[in-house]
Amino acid sequence: MTQTAIALILFLFPLAYSPGPGNLFFAANGARFGFRSTLPASAGYHIATWIVTAGIGLGLIAAMDGIPALFGALKIAGSAYVLWIAWRLFRSGTHEGAADARPASFTDGAVLLLLNPKAYVIIALMFTQFLAPSDAGRLLPVLFITTIFTLNNLVAFSVWTYVGDRLAAMFAVPERARMLNVVFGALLAGVGVWMAFS
Repeated sequence: MTQTAIALILFLFPLAYSPGPGNLFFAANGARFGFRSTLPASAGYHIATWIVTAGIGLGLIAAMDGIPALFGALKIAGSAYVLWIAWRLFRSGTHEGAADARPASFTDGAVLLLLNPKAYVIIALMFTQFLAPSDAGRLLPVLFITTIFTLNNLVAFSVWTYVGDRLAAMFAVPERARMLNVVFGALLAGVGVWMAFS
């Protein structure tokens, strides 16, 4: 199990720590509202991650293969949701939108994972690499891989959130803070467009 955990973390490292919808979402929220305010969204995202990953490991992806339109619908919905988050961030970078800005919620975090079909692909790929055919459908190996995957994501997102929080401290002047929100909003919008067309 220890060798599997090390190999799995090495496999996941570039996926978990490179810029993507989840990392940028948490970095932007950390920059806008501070590290502590992202904890509910992080809980939502990672509880959803654990449930979805376990479901895929136990055979959910095979059921989804029978409904190809579901994957396409998730792709469009996920892209739209990330673009909506980017729009909220843009608005928080303006004087008028600052008053009604709020930290991301538990639900926001969960929905971000649930509407990200790329996460489903990465999870399915991970199981093809790290779940032996004799382990397929067996509870303990699936739960072990699921837990390592979720904890690895939690650490990566916490790092990105912390970086966002520290950037906000450097950009504490209101004009600079608005600029930082616009930059993160633009990055998230780019990710949303990429999700739709990739």
